[in-house]
Amino acid sequence: QVQLVESGGGLVQAGGSLRLSCTISGRTISSTAMGWFRQAPGKEREFVATIRWSGGVTYYADSVKGRFAISRDNAKNVVYLQMNSLKSEDTAVYYCAAGTKPSSGTSYYRAGAYDYWGQGTQVTASS
Repeated sequence: QVQLVESGGGLVQAGGSLRLSCTISGRTISSTAMGWFRQAPGKEREFVATIRWSGGVTYYADSVKGRFAISRDNAKNVVYLQMNSLKSEDTAVYYCAAGTKPSSGTSYYRAGAYDYWGQGTQVTASS
């Protein structure tokens, strides 16, 4: 049906960069926003960034603000997460998510706002 597939993860030195991609395939969905979350071992899933499909409004977690950038290609149904100045604390499995709820009253920094999730891609930043 609907598939979200992340790619671009890997192992980098602290201070390095990676760009994650999330490709949406299958049934076309009326998604209002996309989000990136991450989960490190033993920790809860954590909000990273979100972007609105219409208008491109973005919001970032304080921990990544100024280092990460989320963007989207509406025509290709692809969302990116450019990660610069990576720290060991950024090491986690990164998940792409699509939200279909109306934007009004929806907090896209919460996991509950999203309906579809990818399988995740591992990002490891070694110091």
